[in-house]
Amino acid sequence: MRPPGPGPLGPPRFVALGDSLTEGVGDPVGGGAWRGWAALLADGLSEEPAAFTNLAVSGSQTRDVLERQLPAALDLRPGLVSVVVGVNDTLRCTFDIQAVAARLDRVYAACTEHGAVLLTACLPDPGRMLGLPAALADPLARRQRAVNTVVHALSERYGALHLHACDGEWTTDRALWSADRLHPGERGHRQLALRFHALLAEHGLATGPAPSAEPEFPAPAKAASLWWLATAGTGWVARRCTDLLPQLLTLAADELRHRARGTSARLDLRASAAVSAALAALSVVERADAA
Repeated sequence: MRPPGPGPLGPPRFVALGDSLTEGVGDPVGGGAWRGWAALLADGLSEEPAAFTNLAVSGSQTRDVLERQLPAALDLRPGLVSVVVGVNDTLRCTFDIQAVAARLDRVYAACTEHGAVLLTACLPDPGRMLGLPAALADPLARRQRAVNTVVHALSERYGALHLHACDGEWTTDRALWSADRLHPGERGHRQLALRFHALLAEHGLATGPAPSAEPEFPAPAKAASLWWLATAGTGWVARRCTDLLPQLLTLAADELRHRARGTSARLDLRASAAVSAALAALSVVERADAA
């Protein structure tokens, strides 16, 4: 895998695509701005400051990355592109794993065809992070597992550097997460940056100093965190789940019926079949294009 290509002024150009996680929500730097793991990583890509552009936008789904962020990214001719997205897709009533897979396939293909090194990650499911009751959390977990399976498969297909971030101690250590439980705090963003840096350094693609694990700013007081959660944080969750809630209640009822009948495995099999069909459909398209 080749090193990230130079930007117009020489240092490597890094472009980050995605949603609120990559935008930096949970890692405030004053004045209402966010920093986040991608900005922290950019500082350690080389001895000279990397040219860095963060195109991630809170609330983005795979469609937004494909249609809005990707064209802007390619115009910048990056040598390194991160694509971390998919959680917001699982929080919509329109969730369709085949559509998610098709969009990610097009994004990954476009990045690699333009010569960029691709960074990807799988993520924990939002239901578990929010501490929802099992009947509500399990359908969301099933959706996130489907997205993660697609990301794993496509990352391998396109030779991406992939970070397995969907489980492990970092997901359960409350000190790493902000008050809303969906976004890392500064410590969590630093952990992500460190892990991405180690992955890049292993392949000779990060030659600058690794980001520090220690926070630069004091952690928000508990009262401030609760105030943020009660105002902006709760609003963030509500805006992304409004159209899902009726469907989620239906999914929860279905979950409880299968559990009572002892047939919960059928739901897992159904989800696995949908993922297999989504990846198979991409293979058919790929063969047709090759022909």
